[in-house]
Amino acid sequence: MNEVETDNPSLADELLIVRHSGEIPEVALHGSLYYLTRAADGPGLELRAREIRALQAMVVERYREIIRRDLDPGNRDLGLYRGVMRASVNWRRLTCFCRKEGWVLEAYRREVAQALLVFLANEIAETRTGARSSAINCGSGELRDFARELGLAPADLPAGWLGLCPAPER
Repeated sequence: MNEVETDNPSLADELLIVRHSGEIPEVALHGSLYYLTRAADGPGLELRAREIRALQAMVVERYREIIRRDLDPGNRDLGLYRGVMRASVNWRRLTCFCRKEGWVLEAYRREVAQALLVFLANEIAETRTGARSSAINCGSGELRDFARELGLAPADLPAGWLGLCPAPER
């Protein structure tokens, strides 16, 4: 999504804050809405629907960024990497947010499904050659559920994906 044009410096700042917020961007959204409209030290704006929508768009973009981060094989050895389990959790958060706010999710679903397939194929290739051990940090059931939420059937996943998941604890 493109950055939103605004003449209001307070709104512009809050758009950036939400876009570059932490792991739960809707917390930043609610803080921004409060600051912009009701806080004693805020600008006391009456936001138009398109301005609220612009702030919501920043939440969606932030979720997309952190989900992509955790499905990027190049990030596995970095401190910012949280793993497939966190991508799954953030996918559910994004799904709930989009449903609640009336955002269409299908394009994002395809994007994340493709990223998951690429991630799994890369993991399989690297673990088979011994280049590294699996970075999958969720069980096969959780991974299967995540794939299903993305519109993928187990048959759509690359052969060998089950071997990437840690064995269940007994």
